[in-house]
Amino acid sequence: QVDLVESGGGLVQAGGSLRLSCAASGSISRINAMGWYRQAPGKERELVAAVASGGITNYADSVKGRFTISRDNAKNTVYLQMNSLKPEDTAVYYCNVDLIVISSYIRRYNYWGQGTQVTVSS
Repeated sequence: QVDLVESGGGLVQAGGSLRLSCAASGSISRINAMGWYRQAPGKERELVAAVASGGITNYADSVKGRFTISRDNAKNTVYLQMNSLKPEDTAVYYCNVDLIVISSYIRRYNYWGQGTQVTVSS
């Protein structure tokens, strides 16, 4: 069993900043990719940013230059620093973790966090 605990969402004015955190705990042998997705009302969930185990990052075009994803492997935690926030960034943000558990078998799992609301006012 693996738990993902997200924190850091909230209400901020346009131009402001927020930092999201997502900590994974449980029977984890190795974490591969960690990422953040978001879903606005009436829209599909979309990738915001992801970071591979080796540190390679990927960003949606809409957030490049404003958001920074990072991870602390010792803490099994991924962060999303969001600067210069815009009203169109308003959404529920979800953490996603791709990981491996080694016991009697080697199994790969994908987990989602519970979501945290980010609201940017104009």
